[in-house]
Amino acid sequence: MGKDVSSTVFTREDRTRYRQKVRRCLDVFALMLNDFRFDADRPMTGLELELNLMDIDGGPAMRNAEVLAELADPSFQTELGQFNLEINMTPRLIAGRGFGEYEDDLRASLARADERARKAQAQLVAIGILPTLTLRHAVVENISADPRYRALNDQMLAARGEEFTLDIRGVESLLTGTDSIAPEAACTSTQLHLQVAPEDFASYWNASQAIAGVQVAMGANSPYLFGRHLWAETRIALFEQATDTRPDELKAQGVRPRVWFGERWITSIFDLFEENVRYFPPLLPLTDPEDPVEVLNAGGVPRLAELRLHNGTIYRWNRPVYDIMNGRPHLRVENRVLPSGPTVVDMLANAAFYFGLVRSLAEADRPVWTQLTFSQAEENFHVSARDGLRSMAYWPRVGELPATDLVLEHLLPRAYDGLDRFGVDPDIRNRLLGVIEQRCRTRRNGATWQADTVAALQHHQNLDRPTALHEMLHRYADLALSNDPVHTWPVR
Repeated sequence: MGKDVSSTVFTREDRTRYRQKVRRCLDVFALMLNDFRFDADRPMTGLELELNLMDIDGGPAMRNAEVLAELADPSFQTELGQFNLEINMTPRLIAGRGFGEYEDDLRASLARADERARKAQAQLVAIGILPTLTLRHAVVENISADPRYRALNDQMLAARGEEFTLDIRGVESLLTGTDSIAPEAACTSTQLHLQVAPEDFASYWNASQAIAGVQVAMGANSPYLFGRHLWAETRIALFEQATDTRPDELKAQGVRPRVWFGERWITSIFDLFEENVRYFPPLLPLTDPEDPVEVLNAGGVPRLAELRLHNGTIYRWNRPVYDIMNGRPHLRVENRVLPSGPTVVDMLANAAFYFGLVRSLAEADRPVWTQLTFSQAEENFHVSARDGLRSMAYWPRVGELPATDLVLEHLLPRAYDGLDRFGVDPDIRNRLLGVIEQRCRTRRNGATWQADTVAALQHHQNLDRPTALHEMLHRYADLALSNDPVHTWPVR
């Protein structure tokens, strides 16, 4: 949702004009799917990473504008909170040593950004939720200065008509209200992009939905929010609740939430865009002067600006993307379920597991989504977010079993197969998927390391919770610099 926003006040005429334009874009998109040549010859991948800034004491550093000014690097951008940054890596093929190139580039970019951040008395941390964040930090005054974030906040709050409620029950419980979407800034994620052909999109999206649960179980890294030990991947519940524009009455009527797992398997990417237009009113009704029909009839590539903007305000965990690169349109699945961190190698292991597994399942003779109900896939997702590596998962033909056993016995071999289909270098494949295997065998990922370390600090050193969280975060930040995978980190 990177479009510039110059106004936060929209008239009824703005909304009417925007709705008509979105539907016109949707009609053109349908025509393009039938007749247009999309770029899919060499499917590229992409990676976006959201980051936190912490100060010398381990608290959030509200200095992203200063850090960006020091960086002067267009690959880095603001995010919702003043303590957030985002980096967009250059898209690339993962064949051969593509993952190695990602690792080298990402480590170099983060090292350079951290060096610049320290000039602003801050430090970069890749973690799902900054554990030292408190409610006093999650306020509208700490939203980034970019007008689009304030506009989004104002429109979401107006749509809800009352304060947002956070009610998360896990190891401990959190119940609080907030008068802005600022708590959503606590969520920092790794977003994986996979370019696919139009005729293959449904298979890849369905496969992505089917494996979202095991992805979260393996990669969980967000156990603490506002001082409470909640879910293994609390980010899932927080994002769903902190941006929920529905008051209780609309929830009771079955109105869909804007952060959405979905409700059915699809047969075309059009299904998702059509649902977005049918179910969700616009939040930012900004119209573009382009007439997509005229552009299409003239042989050009329509930007479909309104459809893309609308799509960017509906936060599916696997989002459909229409984009244009070098004058050619393409389609992507944007996988949004994973947290940031702990290390670059951990994040690339998560990426290798996703890309390999989703390709193997999407190209299977008997698709998993013909054997798994959509509601069961959603149940797997939320149970895995709550319980992480300790979760149980249902999978066709094997029933319910621990997520770690499901991965070791059934899904890791499929991930190896998928990476081979991509042509990934075997040494890189083995190294990255070996990280996933060892997480399963050691029962340790970012979430368990954080929780075990805090417990040790509280029980053995008699630290109170806030002090233990600060000490754990300092240890986390130091260990992350080594790029040793989190399952090897000591707990002491």
